[in-house]
Amino acid sequence: VRPAFTLGGHGGGFVSTAVELRAQVELGLRESPIGQVLVEESVRGWDEFELEVIRDRRDNVVIVCSIENLDPMGVHTGDSVTVAPQMTLSDEAYQELRDAAIAVIRAVGVETGGSNIQFARDRVSGDIRVIEMNPRVSRSSALASKATGYPIAKVAAKLAVGYTLDEIPNDLTKTTPASFEPTLDYVVVKFPRFAFEKFPGADTTLGTQMKSVGEAMGIGRTFQEAFAKAFASRELDAGAVTPWATLGDLPEDLHPWFRRELDELREHGPPQGPRAYRRVDSCAGEVAADSNYYYSTRARGEADEPVPSGDKPRVVILGSGPNRIGQGIEFDYCCVHAAQSFRALGYEAIMVNCNPETVSTDYDTSDRLYFEPLDVESVLAVCEREQPEGVVIQFGGQTPLKLARAIEAAGFKVLGTPYEAVDLAEDRERFGLLLDELGVRCPEWGIADAPAAAVEIAGRVGYPVLVRPSYVLGGRAMRVCYDDEQVRAAMAGVTGPALVDRFLEGALEIDVDALCDGVSVHVGAVMEHVEEAGIHSGDSSCVLPAPSLGEETYAEVCRVVRRLGPALGVVGLLNVQLALIDGEVSVIEVNPRASRTVPFASKATGVNLVDAAVRLAAGARLHELGLPEERPPELVSVKAAVLPFSRFPGSDPVLGPEMRSTGEVMASATDLPTAFAKAERAAGRPLPTSGAAFLSVREADKAAIVPVAEALVALGFRLLATGGTAATLTAAGLEVATLDKGDAVVDAIRAKRCDLVVNTPQGSGARRDGALIRQTALSARVPCITTLAGARLAVDAIANARAEIAHSLQERIEHETRAA
Repeated sequence: VRPAFTLGGHGGGFVSTAVELRAQVELGLRESPIGQVLVEESVRGWDEFELEVIRDRRDNVVIVCSIENLDPMGVHTGDSVTVAPQMTLSDEAYQELRDAAIAVIRAVGVETGGSNIQFARDRVSGDIRVIEMNPRVSRSSALASKATGYPIAKVAAKLAVGYTLDEIPNDLTKTTPASFEPTLDYVVVKFPRFAFEKFPGADTTLGTQMKSVGEAMGIGRTFQEAFAKAFASRELDAGAVTPWATLGDLPEDLHPWFRRELDELREHGPPQGPRAYRRVDSCAGEVAADSNYYYSTRARGEADEPVPSGDKPRVVILGSGPNRIGQGIEFDYCCVHAAQSFRALGYEAIMVNCNPETVSTDYDTSDRLYFEPLDVESVLAVCEREQPEGVVIQFGGQTPLKLARAIEAAGFKVLGTPYEAVDLAEDRERFGLLLDELGVRCPEWGIADAPAAAVEIAGRVGYPVLVRPSYVLGGRAMRVCYDDEQVRAAMAGVTGPALVDRFLEGALEIDVDALCDGVSVHVGAVMEHVEEAGIHSGDSSCVLPAPSLGEETYAEVCRVVRRLGPALGVVGLLNVQLALIDGEVSVIEVNPRASRTVPFASKATGVNLVDAAVRLAAGARLHELGLPEERPPELVSVKAAVLPFSRFPGSDPVLGPEMRSTGEVMASATDLPTAFAKAERAAGRPLPTSGAAFLSVREADKAAIVPVAEALVALGFRLLATGGTAATLTAAGLEVATLDKGDAVVDAIRAKRCDLVVNTPQGSGARRDGALIRQTALSARVPCITTLAGARLAVDAIANARAEIAHSLQERIEHETRAA
């Protein structure tokens, strides 16, 4: 059962009985934006192949790439390990798929542009089924472009305006046209990256609905070499829950050829010959090519491509690796802008990354691209080959920071913020002592290397406490604990020492992005989180300028940031997270690198923070950059998280200290309610303007929910609530319909008898009733708000949001520049 017009197989699934069919069709119809599902023959267990096809107006057709899925039909292609070119088909069988693909693109009527056509093939009988055809660029198109060096989207755009394939030059060879089909003398393997450990209770079984959050790619001369590189490029955490966790963890229906290859790889390991670098040139070396796209191989007897000579100084920029929760395209934005800025300053920009989804791995983003794992051995090998002036680690998130010590130890200079500053900020004990020296306030803390020590510290600083390890991104393994038992459980998920500090419940959280040249600091953006401290900054909505800060508090925040930058020795970007409670500013965390808010802050203020950081890393001083004066922007901008809970049935859709969002949206307007309403709409959570609101909040929030309920009534909403919340609202003089916890609430939400749900979790972890309410709201597509602060702003947005004329980003930045 497959819903129409959904991405990633959302709402689809296999059924074996009439009862299952009814339930799956109901779900599919609900998820499909046009209320339509396709019911078709199951081909589960067949082999899956994809062909990327391009056609021009003169009916020239090119097969750009063939892709084979290692996981059989039944696992979404986005969750499958894939290989290009296909490995197991005979020439005759492959030609059959080619002919079918060409017939399909002609029959559907794609007169110009690319299509992704997916086939299922029975391994025994040779029967073929066309699974689907995407008459557009797709997820696989990006992979095929990186695998072959053939820029599918660029070629499709030129075809759309009237070019033909023979009129478009091949950028890599400079001598052949786009009508030449790419030829591969290497193998490419893509591995999905999962994040099941972020969603306790979720079903980890792979099926027709895509669940991966990113991917990594490896290139090698053989299947085994490419597989080993992609396998290592996933950067799995110690506690990662993932398919293909080891080479012994193979799918049951794996093709015998792949099973033999992987058994051999497990027994002997990948090739271990001398490392040589080869070009991706789309022509297998048959035509002289000036390609700048490289991969390494250790297959024996391979000749090394010489390093191009030139007078320009070189910098190596380390990318962010596979997208994952906590480290996504925000950091790729930073890497791309860094490459552009270094090139503008007269440097050769050398990019190292392994993520096929990114712009940084486009061959025309940098002077040279190395598609390699981001590990010590691979990165140092590139540095040895290129002999750069320096290595840039501050734009790729946490991944490059972990390599900083090895890079400096090997004799290569880290451009910008040195490793010592990174280590000082990440070493919780040393950083705490630095704050004491500076007289900067922070929550009471202690370092624990065992559960007993953590319990002792928690008793000293007072509950609740936050337990968090060092060198993590996205709040990995962070837990808010309310008693000794929870502290012990949190420590069980930590490797090495952990910081145990007082959790400032109810505090307002502030995020600051700044620039530092080692002496002076420029405060680029002061942002306020909508949700209180305790919700991870990546999941919280964020507002710029900060609406709740008075002049004195704003000045105090800037003063703290100006002291921290030089004390740490930062040269480049600096991110500081602070908490405001009872009029006092406390430092929660400092990151001496680009943060995930840099793209948002740059777009909201009109100041390219990455470009400024690059110039500082290259030796400039802040006063030489001509930055505008520090002032809050005139327009209000809101960043809202895109949350993937609908992809993980069974997990509780509640926010906490560990990040769960997989993306974000941004909206700007002349006032906060309008900007917030636009952001929620962009994130797929449009706020209702009438109907019924269901309220069920924890004991601590009962008094504060009354003004929210009063505002909803004033807007014409009817109120529904569970017993305790209903009693509070009734005592305040509000008319409320009481629902019993459990089935009554769930039935009301499923039947769409309520249009908005406000449900705050009990204590440290949501109780079962609350979790069921939130899961039901999610599946019924009813907006569900799990924090009181979010509810207040949502109600304000419903009441006061206005329709505004849309302005382009360029117009907005011009407006901010004039205002400055």
